[in-house]
Amino acid sequence: MNSPDYLLPEQLLSILFRSPNATAVYTGDDITIISANEAMLKFWGKDRNVIGEHFINALPELSGQPFLDILKEVWRSGETYIAKDYPAIIEIDGELQHFYFDFEYKAICNENGKTAYILHTASEVSERMEARKMVKEKSKAEQQLTQDLVDLNEEYIVTNEELLHINAKLDAVNKELVYFKNQLQEVNDTLVQSENRFRSLVEHSPVAMASLKGEDFTVDIVNGTILEIWGKDRSVVGLPLRIALPELEKQPFLGILKEVYETGKEFYGQELKVQLMVDENLTERYINFVYKPISGTDGKTTTILVVASDVTDQINARESVREINTRLEIAMDASSLGSTEVNLATGIMLSTDQFKRNYGFSPEENFTYADLFEAIFPEHRERVRGLVQEAIKVNGIYKTEYPIKWRDGSLHWIEAHGRPRYDENGNADRMVGMTANITEKKLFEQRKDDFLSIASHELKTPITSLKASLQLLDRMKNKPFSETHIRLIEQSGKSVEKIVVLVDDLLNMSRLSEDQLKLEKTRFNLHDMLSMSCNHVRMEGKYDLIIQGDQHLELYADEHRIDQVVINFVNNAVKYAPHSQQIHITTELLEGYVKVSVRDFGNGIDAKVLPNLFDRYFRVDHSGKSYSGLGLGLYICSEIIRKHGGQIGAESVIGEGSTFWFTIPV
Repeated sequence: MNSPDYLLPEQLLSILFRSPNATAVYTGDDITIISANEAMLKFWGKDRNVIGEHFINALPELSGQPFLDILKEVWRSGETYIAKDYPAIIEIDGELQHFYFDFEYKAICNENGKTAYILHTASEVSERMEARKMVKEKSKAEQQLTQDLVDLNEEYIVTNEELLHINAKLDAVNKELVYFKNQLQEVNDTLVQSENRFRSLVEHSPVAMASLKGEDFTVDIVNGTILEIWGKDRSVVGLPLRIALPELEKQPFLGILKEVYETGKEFYGQELKVQLMVDENLTERYINFVYKPISGTDGKTTTILVVASDVTDQINARESVREINTRLEIAMDASSLGSTEVNLATGIMLSTDQFKRNYGFSPEENFTYADLFEAIFPEHRERVRGLVQEAIKVNGIYKTEYPIKWRDGSLHWIEAHGRPRYDENGNADRMVGMTANITEKKLFEQRKDDFLSIASHELKTPITSLKASLQLLDRMKNKPFSETHIRLIEQSGKSVEKIVVLVDDLLNMSRLSEDQLKLEKTRFNLHDMLSMSCNHVRMEGKYDLIIQGDQHLELYADEHRIDQVVINFVNNAVKYAPHSQQIHITTELLEGYVKVSVRDFGNGIDAKVLPNLFDRYFRVDHSGKSYSGLGLGLYICSEIIRKHGGQIGAESVIGEGSTFWFTIPV
């Protein structure tokens, strides 16, 4: 019962709450406690849960002591009982202790003269009794000593004054010895109490603690938490640490303990790895700990207090987060993704290096929200702002693409998506976003679109020509054969050849995309193959193909495909360098490779274009001139050489010509 269910008279309440002494109120012949102030509860060593309990149930340690009988007699007789210097044994914090009290059991009677309440007031006089006892004992001792001295004086009345003087000194020394003995006893009692408090502190501490005694670090006091970390039970108490935990022998902890013991300097360990035998398995754990030396009266270390905490879960969690972040960074770097967090109020952005690079900024430069919108083409800014505002409004994700201009004037494309973040009041205060530079993707798509347009145009031209020739031939089919028939047939043949070339490029492209371009390798003489190649160019009589190099070089490769590459190089020389009458085809043996080069002496190719020549769908713009073809030839050549395990490339100097080359393993 936490509070009394009784209503006391105002007089009793006034006494109860105003009394400076410990006060309690009882009722009934079973002596039920109906109220008690804090002072009385403190005397009893109890809390307010005793209110409403029978006196003997609330203080069972008083059973066998006279108090209950006195209370019952006061209740029966209605006569007040007053006691002075009365002894009592009360249980305080689980320990029976002796006290002395002055107290009064006052009967409070009702209008019928019957006892209604017993008012109990008390004051502790233990110190007074102890002092009185000490005085009495001292007086008794002094009386005894005086009597002894009188007896001695009577016996040795004839003893000289010197002996009396010595006796007086001996008396003083004896008194001092008694005093020091009492002092020593008090110190010893204090030490025992301190040791008990220390042991209780260690054993009931919520953190892992242990006390190690002596040079061999004998396990003296441990609590359950540190035993759980060690993977041991209380059988280790009394054992040297190296025997209790033999797995520590080759680890640094025993050495650290020795240094702390010898130097008296405490040691702090942060996230140190320890291997402990837990359930017969050697287990790795990470520990934060302190080795605190405790000195004796001579200043030398006698005990080391160990305070520890197991941080293995925190370390593992942190490593997991670090691993996830590392993988995320690797994935983002591999995909050229940049991330940022924007403070919408200040425009301050916390951006990754890649995010800045996507907008043409270096990692060390400051990059703000205003810089981002400044880079976006003006006609796209409001659209992007609208998407951001809509995402904030619906707590959704925005995703868009837009062109930007770097500070060097170059055009780039950005793919962006982001999501707002809100404060505790539900107001959007941040925007988390990610971007990718998709310029290459856009260029590829543009080239693909251009290719489809070109392919349509390139196929339509010869088909239209072929259709017209066939229509004319159909109209002339009943007329006598003439030069017009021959011209139309030849024109139709050329149109078919163009269609065949275009279709072959498309088929090769399809095979490459599906990785179905198969090589049929044979051993052949490279010089002989080059001598037979490109006869269509030789037959025109406009160009001189000059073959240079070792005439005995042999290759193990697909002769038809290698011939296709050479023909493409020569056709490009004829197409883009029509005034270069000489075309040099050179072979040379390098270390493990054969290199074949085709050189013209035309206008050359811009150095900025060279890295893209072998890309799919790429077509060179030569000073605004228009050339037929799908822009697939060099890409197909590069794939053929790649399948042979070789390399391909081009070199050019404006005004001096170009050299296209490839290598094939011998």
